[in-house]
Amino acid sequence: MAGKGRLSEWVRRRTEGASGPARTAEPDLRRDPLVRAAATAGFPVAPAAHPANYGCSCERIGCPIPAVHPVSPAWQTQASTEDATLERWLRSDPLANFITATGVGHDVLDVPAEAGRLALERLIADGATLGPVAARDDRLLFFTATRGNPADEDEWWPCELDCHPETADEHPGIRWHSRGSYVLLPPSRLPSGGTVEWLPGHGPDLPLPDPLPVLDVLADACAQFAYEPERQPATWLR
Repeated sequence: MAGKGRLSEWVRRRTEGASGPARTAEPDLRRDPLVRAAATAGFPVAPAAHPANYGCSCERIGCPIPAVHPVSPAWQTQASTEDATLERWLRSDPLANFITATGVGHDVLDVPAEAGRLALERLIADGATLGPVAARDDRLLFFTATRGNPADEDEWWPCELDCHPETADEHPGIRWHSRGSYVLLPPSRLPSGGTVEWLPGHGPDLPLPDPLPVLDVLADACAQFAYEPERQPATWLR
């Protein structure tokens, strides 16, 4: 299928070419419309740090996760889709990255790029519902409907591991970002010098799929690359 081949090739070039040192940059003119589009889609957003002076724009000395964390520790309560709030943030810092808080209107299944490419090919070949998908260096981010607000609170799967980007190297498999977590939104700049990007034709305007069918395909793809599960699934995932 031609579309499948073009998308897979774009992802391969995108993730394999995302390297190099962080550098000072001019404002990305795509940022404001892309962040507005995410908010319009119902993704709560909040300002995040950005690369600066080969480090992080935050004031923390030796920031352990430079340019990939929210500006405020109160980001969960600040995250918003309101136009006035968003416009104020966009004007206040033209270089700021933006995050979206997960577990409210959407979740994100975050996998290594090589497994994500394989899963993409299978999902497209099967004609499965595929929602927004973003590429971030050597990871792919699959946006889905949320499981973060179940009717039975005992079914909630806390994703403490997924809340901490600094643990990614130690836990490289599937990371399910739900309540209490976040991901960077396109076109956020990364310390590597790359940017977060929506896959062609898979931006925030697409409907969000149920996470469980997508998770099944991602888990199978990760297993082929010997990525171990991070934890036993909660009972409501069985």
